[in-house]
Amino acid sequence: MEIAAAFQRRGLLYVLSSPSGAGKSTIARMLMASDDGVAMSVSATTRPIRDGETDGEDYHFVDDARFDEMVANHEFLEWAHVFGHRYGTLKAEVMKVIEGGRDVLLDIDWQGTQQLKQVDPDIVRVFILPPSMAELERRLRNRATDSVEVIRRRMERAAAEISHWAEYDYVLINNDAEKCRELVHNILKAERLKATRRVFLHDFVRELV
Repeated sequence: MEIAAAFQRRGLLYVLSSPSGAGKSTIARMLMASDDGVAMSVSATTRPIRDGETDGEDYHFVDDARFDEMVANHEFLEWAHVFGHRYGTLKAEVMKVIEGGRDVLLDIDWQGTQQLKQVDPDIVRVFILPPSMAELERRLRNRATDSVEVIRRRMERAAAEISHWAEYDYVLINNDAEKCRELVHNILKAERLKATRRVFLHDFVRELV
């Protein structure tokens, strides 16, 4: 067996969750930029496209009728209602990446994470906490993308989301984006080395001894 086989492994599902404004999207982008072995899952959503977003890159933007059709056709690994809109992880996109040996990064909430765990127990779940609720609100206001009412609703939802922190494998506090990105990356690198994900090992050891 060639030594190159040691690099063969099963891709994994790597979940990042946090309340809105805690920094998971920023950390996800930083992780993608620092590791070409991970691909971002592009979710489908019924929410309107925002300035600066690109259909097919940020999200697959669909209407309610199309989303209903996708649910009926079992095209999602998970989907959930978030602030009046629906978001779903596309099964075909995820499986294509995993079968190619790359990892899939999923930016989803606790509802989606619970659904995904039932579909595939072999996932890695990371929850990112803000350093304080005051800092979380400051970040939301500084984004300048939401109305005062939407920010109020996001803050109300944040407490409910944070209550699910114990359901995750790893919990990080985002005091500094780069330091948090490094920890997220270290977790990913360690999880990749688990024997259950390095599918070549059975044959390798059999030939070795």
